[in-house]
Amino acid sequence: MANLESSNLEFSATEIMTVAASRLLQNGTVCFVGIGLPSTAANLARLTHAPDVVLIYESGPIGAKPTVLPLSIGDGDLSLTADTVVSTPEIFRYWLQGGRIDVGFLGAAQIDRFANINTTVIGPYDNPKVRLPGAGGAPEIAAQAKEVFIVLKQNKKAFVEKLPFITSAGFLDGGDAREKAGITGGGPTAVITDLGILTPDPVTRELTLTSIHPGVTVEQVREATGWDVKISPDLKVTEIPDADALAALRDLQARTAKAHGQSTSSEG
Repeated sequence: MANLESSNLEFSATEIMTVAASRLLQNGTVCFVGIGLPSTAANLARLTHAPDVVLIYESGPIGAKPTVLPLSIGDGDLSLTADTVVSTPEIFRYWLQGGRIDVGFLGAAQIDRFANINTTVIGPYDNPKVRLPGAGGAPEIAAQAKEVFIVLKQNKKAFVEKLPFITSAGFLDGGDAREKAGITGGGPTAVITDLGILTPDPVTRELTLTSIHPGVTVEQVREATGWDVKISPDLKVTEIPDADALAALRDLQARTAKAHGQSTSSEG
């Protein structure tokens, strides 16, 4: 837990990551949400500074307002609390391919320096060490949303020099490779981790550390990254979570744990 005397607030690395990610969502944004950390951050935004954010899930809910965090895209609470529910083909064809998604909010098992992500396998595809959950709708979201936020914890197993498999395209080999490949969406604009926030260089598209969380050192970030990570000369310190955001996040997690018969913890 981080403890800043000036604020008298204690928060975990996972909590500041989640709050920092939620702050990126603006009110009224149409957001295509992934399950897990992206859903936590997006729903926290809805419960705090962005009450009119429109959350869309792959299974068809539009304007979902779940009372607890969903276990999967098929969680009934998403449909029960949505403004409307449409078919999955309509979500992808009309909303995503039609250019109506402002933000795609994704998680990942692994990421590389150009924000390509892997959620398919660890190790060789034909004989993997670990078979991951797979692509789902992430490749399409990463390709066609106007911008993409990616949230995951930072360590050398997750931030790797070379991905064993590219599930969803970031900026491919960097530079204008994404545009040359005919990928229409804007691509990743922020990668939010438990150590800081990385954003792509406007020319090379390589991820650069632009904000570091309080109490974290640049050396810690370097040690948790599988390549020589670029550090912005204008490196900022992430704003600490405010009391209201922390209370909303903890209440959401407690309700979720109770609903799903689980224990809850803010450590991470």
